[in-house]
Amino acid sequence: MRNRLLGILLSLMACVLAALGVPLAVFIAAAEQSAVVVDRIDDAARFAQDLPTQGYLGVDTAIKGAPTPDPGDAGRRNALAQEAARYHDLYGISIGIFQRSGAVTASAPNGWRVPDGRAGTQAFQEALDGRRSHNPPQVWPWTPERTLTVATPVVRDGDVVAVVLTDSPTGPLRARILHRWMVLGGGEALAMIVAVLLAVRLTHWVLRPVRTLDRATDDIATGRMNARVAASAGPPELRRLARSFNHMADNVLLALDQQRAFVADASHQLRNPLAALLLRVELLGMELPEGHEEELGGVREEGARLARVLDDLLGLATAEHARPEAEQVDLTALALTRIDAWRPVAEQRGQQLDWEGPATAVGLADPIGFGSALDAVLDNALKFTPDGGRITLGIAMHKREVAVTVTDAGPGLTEEELARIGDRFWRSPRHQNIDGSGLGLSIARTLLLAAGGSLDFAPVEPTGLAVTLTVPRPR
Repeated sequence: MRNRLLGILLSLMACVLAALGVPLAVFIAAAEQSAVVVDRIDDAARFAQDLPTQGYLGVDTAIKGAPTPDPGDAGRRNALAQEAARYHDLYGISIGIFQRSGAVTASAPNGWRVPDGRAGTQAFQEALDGRRSHNPPQVWPWTPERTLTVATPVVRDGDVVAVVLTDSPTGPLRARILHRWMVLGGGEALAMIVAVLLAVRLTHWVLRPVRTLDRATDDIATGRMNARVAASAGPPELRRLARSFNHMADNVLLALDQQRAFVADASHQLRNPLAALLLRVELLGMELPEGHEEELGGVREEGARLARVLDDLLGLATAEHARPEAEQVDLTALALTRIDAWRPVAEQRGQQLDWEGPATAVGLADPIGFGSALDAVLDNALKFTPDGGRITLGIAMHKREVAVTVTDAGPGLTEEELARIGDRFWRSPRHQNIDGSGLGLSIARTLLLAAGGSLDFAPVEPTGLAVTLTVPRPR
């Protein structure tokens, strides 16, 4: 979500910068070219003022009633030609003063004529029509072959008698446009960097309640039901979501507490009537005639099974109500103690109970709860491992956690069964004939979750089941 939100914000900012930058770049190019055109028009106007009287510009430019030519006009034409040459040498700009017919009065470099291209012909024709070149084709940095042609008409008594035409190389103009574009691009890049930083900060501020909400949800999912979200940061919508989440978590916790209280009270209240019922069954069995021992044995077995279920229910309710404080525990010593306690049971069945692990493995756990969970797992492993089989208890130290794994040699479980193992009262249809209530692993998982641990299951090749009890390591 963070990447998507950042992508949206940065895309919008890039579009805004492009929408502002592209027109501004076009405006900069047009402004630079306009300044050059105005400068060339001023130069052409200065040359137009220095032209001799129109009678010496050519017969085609003579106007009826024109004054008699001044004998000094020839000298002024020579001076004009020299001025045009100096202008060309100084600025590198071609310049020419042309009669209406196109004949050259003065030009530099020597012999230069009206350019044959479309731009030169159009500019010359506009000047003959009495208009200045106010809108020549735009020059861009990627058009190095283009020159800038500007024409100015020379007007005498309301008639166009000559044209002053300049043809400028566009290298300096393109360099200035490119330089200003680079400055503009640098400014936009800086604005984009600032936008990225602001977008990151904004995204962090917007998503901070979401991250907190995610952590709280994970805590509740893993059994830490007291996790809540501080509804004091982020946008108003997320603050309302945080308050709604806290209200939901309170209601869920209340419902769970009521459910656990009901299970605990029900199992506790049923134990005494069940004990009285079993006592009456025993008394009735003493008065039954011979031949009913099998039926009486079945009643006793079912009663004992019901008593175990009630005990497990009470144990589960007690585990769910427990809020133990995790402490540093030597899991190696605790595991060896439980192995010693279960070894007589394993030897009675001809099973081998082995140990593998380091001499010391310190983890954060509730020693009583972890020992009870390990007992439930060992009981399950001994129960499903055939006589003569092997059960291994091993401890592995990881970077942030300690894993205690009990591996049996039983029939194992399918993938579908692995997805359901640990659910309350669930037992594999293939193992219904084995004694048990289906609550042992549920109790083990509840005890581990209460102290910040976890319980995982994995198949073993060729057959068997590996149950891993994981707790955090001390920091």
